[in-house]
Amino acid sequence: MSLRLRLGVNIDHVATIRNARGGDHPDPVRAAQIVASVGGDGITAHLREDRRHIRDEDIARIQAATDLPLNLEMAATEEMLAIALRHHPHAACIVPEKREERTTEGGLDAAGLHNHLVPIVDRLKDAGIRVSLFIAPDERQLDAALRLGAPVVEFHTGEYAHAHLAGDGDATARELKRIADMAALASKNGIEPHAGHGLTYENVQPVAAIPQIAELNIGHYLIGEAVFTGLETAVRRMRDLMDAAR
Repeated sequence: MSLRLRLGVNIDHVATIRNARGGDHPDPVRAAQIVASVGGDGITAHLREDRRHIRDEDIARIQAATDLPLNLEMAATEEMLAIALRHHPHAACIVPEKREERTTEGGLDAAGLHNHLVPIVDRLKDAGIRVSLFIAPDERQLDAALRLGAPVVEFHTGEYAHAHLAGDGDATARELKRIADMAALASKNGIEPHAGHGLTYENVQPVAAIPQIAELNIGHYLIGEAVFTGLETAVRRMRDLMDAAR
């Protein structure tokens, strides 16, 4: 029997809406509390260098408001490392970050950035923070994660999501197989595989059915659906689809 698949909900875009107007509403802390109340397994938030989503003060407020583990997405910079070490989230997921991008585009080049990542990964691990690397489902990147000693990888599912949206069945199957193959290889080598990016009600189940994947992190789509149905309903529906896939 497959283990229950965890759902981490990214609340960045609640903060995006708040920041568009200024002030304090809508509060991402309230979103975190709702996620906790309807069976979410974790909160994900990306503290970007330009602070377009959550702000520094949101981190402690989220941690104080719910017992759910916080997965802090962060660029591999000294500034973000210092913030992670100060707040000590349950997990730190290292992601690529470009100021001009609208969202995280592609996975981290863990292979090319190996020497830069070594001290950051080591300091996070020494502090007892679970390190995750957001990478493409690619054997070279997975090998780099293994050499870095990362206990977790999160596979970028954007190419799969794009192919599914385009109705390209061959590309969808090809990308799904890449994710499944890399999840199996990660698990075989003692790395816990997660997945996320671009997952929706329509495309989540084939990814959720991959038995080695332990967690899905989903944000933008759920916040978008919440505009129409409410966050409670959106999270519950995603949870039901994930459970049905297992």
